Amino acid sequence: MRTMRKTFYVCVLIIFVIASLLSVSCRHGASSDDDTPDTTTYRPLPTPGTEFEQKLKEVRDAHFQYTWVFSRIDGKEFTSEDSELLHANAPKVVDWVGMDDKKKFIAGSNFPIEPKPLAILQKRYKIEDYSGK
Repeated sequence: MRTMRKTFYVCVLIIFVIASLLSVSCRHGASSDDDTPDTTTYRPLPTPGTEFEQKLKEVRDAHFQYTWVFSRIDGKEFTSEDSELLHANAPKVVDWVGMDDKKKFIAGSNFPIEPKPLAILQKRYKIEDYSGK
């Protein structure tokens, strides 16, 4: 008789624990009006307008430590000779993105251009540093 009572109390206790756990888990999963995210402060970033802004954003989104914009001092289009000169003197530049008019190139790298090659490049190109701007 005692074992029957013990079994009965154990079964009641187990049922009570299970019911309590189910009750707590159901309340946790229920959603209320207060659980909805506040979207009143969300403002999407504007799409860059010009081709230059779009391509600069492209290079910046790659998270390079250094970002430069190269254009020829004489204002002319880049040629294959320019390409060779740039690649020879800035070998650690990973990403070169050109404008459609071929008058500017945006460069992205995680390493600076060494002073001697930089001096060579500055004789022919206007170099604007957009790193961290």
